[in-house]
Amino acid sequence: MTTNEEALLVASILKGNTADYAKLVDQYKDLVYTLAIRMLKNREEAEEVSQDVFIKIFKSLASFKGDSKLSTWVYRVTYNCCLDQIKKNKKHLNDVPVDAYNYNKIDTIDNALEGLIKEEKQQLIRSCVNRLPEESSAIITLFYFDELSLDEISGITGIESNTVKVKLFRARKKLAKIMEQYMIPKNNLNYGT
Repeated sequence: MTTNEEALLVASILKGNTADYAKLVDQYKDLVYTLAIRMLKNREEAEEVSQDVFIKIFKSLASFKGDSKLSTWVYRVTYNCCLDQIKKNKKHLNDVPVDAYNYNKIDTIDNALEGLIKEEKQQLIRSCVNRLPEESSAIITLFYFDELSLDEISGITGIESNTVKVKLFRARKKLAKIMEQYMIPKNNLNYGT
């Protein structure tokens, strides 16, 4: 549509010609809806905003000066209506009834989740420790789970304290390798070999 045709269409609508307004709606409905759906990412809201856009266009058509193309002005009106809807959505996004959650409930949920995670980690570590040779498993258990000192472990096992320290170091290295096998997913791809 040329600028002259746009001006004639706007003038006709302003005189009350509803058929020409229907023509304007039909010409720009896809443009309006496409922009609305891309911005709002919700079909129902895009349809609602599209209707609002055409109501706003009808009410403010007299303010269209013709400085830009009619399509540019329609885009601008659509864009602004979408921004208003987004602001409205964000305003209500954080609306939570005051009584719905209190700090005690949130702390309880957080503690429960942390407890589950900690329990899973401990179970994984125990399972990996069980795969160690007996002596290494015993030293790791005594040191980390029972929280005994090197001297206490030495007294229990009859191994000198410095030797316990070396065996603990080696056991940790073995444990790290075992845990690595659990943590890193195996590549199950077969390349024809």
